[in-house]
Amino acid sequence: MKRLRRISSFLMAVALLVLMIPAAGAEGAAQTYETTVLFTHDLHSHFLPQQTEDGGESGGYARLKTALDRERAGHPDALVLDGGDFSIGSLIQTLYTTQAAELRTMGAMGYDAATVGNHEFDHRGVGFAQMLRAAVLSGDKVPDLLMANYRPSADDPDQLDIQRAMAAYGVKDYMLLERGGVTYGIFGLMGEDSHDCAPTSGFALGDRAEGAQRCVDALKEQGAQFIICLSHSGTNEKKKLSEDEQLAEQVEGIDLIVSGHTHTTLTQPLVVGDTYIVSSGPYCENLGSITLTWGEDGTKTLADYRLIPIDETLPEDPEIAALVEGWKSQVGSGYLARYGLTYDQVLTTSGFDLKTPESGVQEGNALGELVADAFHWAARTLAANTTDVPTVAVTADGVLRADLPAGDITTSMAFDVLSMGVGSDGTSGFPLVEVYLTGKELKAAAEVDASVTPIMPAAQLYMSGMPYSFNVNRMFFNRVMDAALEGPSYENGWTEKTSTQINDSQLYRVVTGMYSAQMLGTVKSKSLGLLSLEPKMADGSPVTDFDQCILRDKNGNEIKEWYALAAYLQSFGSEGLSAHYARTDGRKTVSHSWSPIQLLKHPNWITLVTVLVLALAVLAVVLVVRALVRRQRRRRYGGGYRRRRFGR
Repeated sequence: MKRLRRISSFLMAVALLVLMIPAAGAEGAAQTYETTVLFTHDLHSHFLPQQTEDGGESGGYARLKTALDRERAGHPDALVLDGGDFSIGSLIQTLYTTQAAELRTMGAMGYDAATVGNHEFDHRGVGFAQMLRAAVLSGDKVPDLLMANYRPSADDPDQLDIQRAMAAYGVKDYMLLERGGVTYGIFGLMGEDSHDCAPTSGFALGDRAEGAQRCVDALKEQGAQFIICLSHSGTNEKKKLSEDEQLAEQVEGIDLIVSGHTHTTLTQPLVVGDTYIVSSGPYCENLGSITLTWGEDGTKTLADYRLIPIDETLPEDPEIAALVEGWKSQVGSGYLARYGLTYDQVLTTSGFDLKTPESGVQEGNALGELVADAFHWAARTLAANTTDVPTVAVTADGVLRADLPAGDITTSMAFDVLSMGVGSDGTSGFPLVEVYLTGKELKAAAEVDASVTPIMPAAQLYMSGMPYSFNVNRMFFNRVMDAALEGPSYENGWTEKTSTQINDSQLYRVVTGMYSAQMLGTVKSKSLGLLSLEPKMADGSPVTDFDQCILRDKNGNEIKEWYALAAYLQSFGSEGLSAHYARTDGRKTVSHSWSPIQLLKHPNWITLVTVLVLALAVLAVVLVVRALVRRQRRRRYGGGYRRRRFGR
């Protein structure tokens, strides 16, 4: 009997143990989580849809809100994040400092957090501070702003004012966000190239890798389970230029990087170690969505990744649509009224598309030529003070921000093309300036286009009043073969008169946008000292304050880049834009010939030194070969003589 009891007790214990094993196993198993992040970057104030090549539409915040709501319906715990450059790119940006329209609209769409990009500083650090204050005073919901490695410079006289505005808004390095039972750590970074693109920000850039590692360590210490970096740095096909890939290699612990600045569209995430890098493309073209499943051990699996087009197939959210219309109304009364224009006013029509330059293509571009001609025309017809000094107008690839599609061309479309910057009057849009260069420096400007463009596509230039030719196979900084001056005629569109030679020592007037003028002085450093352009005043003295060079109308108002284009377009009236602009007109001739005559035409000292070095190298090779041949002959004949002699 006792034996039976012992067996029964043993069996019961075994049964209980068996029942407990699954429970213990479940308790010990690593928990699995799911994270969905909805993301954008480089929105550039694209509140309204833009026309696409196929006749459809792309972007618009009312449609973006619809897409966000649909995604959140399927993923209630999704985070909504932005990678910077949410401002500057449409007329509504003119409310940036007074209404903070971008941040307030993002808040209404439900964004959790964003970082800043270089264009958030187009109104300088003071304008950034004004925008932050406007957002706070509105009382509206706005996203958190995260900046871990960007601070007002100690040299900036407005440093304290900017810091107070940042504190009032609550700008911080990083944040903890609990959503769906997961604690997220999110921080923001400014990239090196992005900082270089904000020369008037008044901010100092801290080391990206050090700042990121500091944030990661602090967030993990405070309980963050999943780390997200909002980086306005970007990726590139060339690894040495791909800042966010380098960041993922240098910093441990980042689970996801939302990568902005380079306007990249990644149809699949980049994976560097344990870090996923995502980009959805610029201008509100897509809403990015990534879903990852992950465990406490850090192992991640990609469950879903999509780029959701924001196009005409999506209905507009009525609340956001009404908000955007309100912004448009304020732009009309507060900014455009002084120009006698309205937001959707038709300036003229076009029977053809005018597209922004294709990166890396050095030939002419009709849009660039149109803008340069508009500057030239405005300097002669809109400016209060005119001059008989020969004038060359210049624009650059980097400031041309939007296409002009065939059909009606409106005020807002003209603004979109040249939407960057701020003037000394504190309002949006770079003003035109006039500076003076010697004839030698004018030729050097053409050389910048010919030689610097292959390594800096944004430096590609388009000129009005100075046709030139260059050969891409010639020596760097000696590619230009010919350049001349041509005076303008405004009858029947734009035509050119007989060309005249450029006098190297004579001063010539150059009309361009403020940003491009400021960049002229950097040519020397960019060309390793081989080219030099020093902007001058009319009397030949160096420019010390570009504000003194601003072109103004008879009422003393700045002539903005965009308004020069709008007024020039308006001058064509109902007849439409001249067919002259349907294609490039040959004012910039690019040769790919290997003809020795072209390659050696008008050589400068760089080409002469290179030719001399090559000639000496060839001569040295010839002498070495001759010496080797002679030595070989001596061995052959000398050895034979000795063998015959001793053989006797």
